[in-house]
Amino acid sequence: MSIIPLEADHYPSVQKIYQAGIDTRNATFETKAPEWKIWNDKFMKAHRFVAIENAEVCGWAALSAVSNRCVYEGVSEVSVYVSPTASGKGLGTQLLQQLIDDSEGNGIWTLQASVFPENIASIRIHEKLGFRQVGYREKIAKRDGVWRNTVLLERRSEKF
Repeated sequence: MSIIPLEADHYPSVQKIYQAGIDTRNATFETKAPEWKIWNDKFMKAHRFVAIENAEVCGWAALSAVSNRCVYEGVSEVSVYVSPTASGKGLGTQLLQQLIDDSEGNGIWTLQASVFPENIASIRIHEKLGFRQVGYREKIAKRDGVWRNTVLLERRSEKF
């Protein structure tokens, strides 16, 4: 398995993996994986990766800016998704570690994540890699007409 920069031609596979995560109803408030242009505009071009195994994309990870204000240029939100056929192999941990290493080498001092509390596996992976719970947002938004809570996780780099 290798982790490489995400290119436009990877997106059909990325989109399918994203939709599989969306379909769990425990990964995001999104309801449909967007088309390439929207996805491409959302995620920082210098900070997005795919995991490739046997010539297939089996996971992806990317950073998005939390604000367009210059004072927050070193703060990014993480997104990590693994194909259902590749789950349980440590791929999420490897992809998140790639984002951490990449971000620290590029002036990003804080990574944050907003995770549904029911997504225990995601919370554990984040905590294993140095994220800490910094908050809990109660009834922050609705998914399928149901109010959902999120756990806020943050990792502050020791390099800054």
